[in-house]
Amino acid sequence: MKRLFQTNINATAASLMLFILRAGVAVFMLTHGLPKLSKLLDGNTGFADPIGIGEMPSLLLTVFAEVVCSFLLLIGLASRLAAVPLITTMTVAAFYAHADDPFASKEKALLYLICYLVILVMGSGKYSVDKLISK
Repeated sequence: MKRLFQTNINATAASLMLFILRAGVAVFMLTHGLPKLSKLLDGNTGFADPIGIGEMPSLLLTVFAEVVCSFLLLIGLASRLAAVPLITTMTVAAFYAHADDPFASKEKALLYLICYLVILVMGSGKYSVDKLISK
């Protein structure tokens, strides 16, 4: 019973959970990013422009974050750096694109945002390409 309330962190378990978080959130985000990439490749550049930079730049930046950065998270390469565009994208989605929408419309972006903030602070853990490079 005492073990349930201890606050010690098991480094191996923490790295395993970081891997699961990284891989899970990356795969889930790819399900949002790949259709946008397809749309871009088809020449359909119509997209929301919540911060006033234009539809095409907004789509390009979103595809970069949701596809390229998600892939980097999946393999654990430059995870902290890859988290920054994803944090930016989810912040824009939650607080600009869905600013006037009910909370339920913002909830998914906010959940992703929390996951990316954890990855930014904690890094990719030992089950990652980052770890292989840092040896």
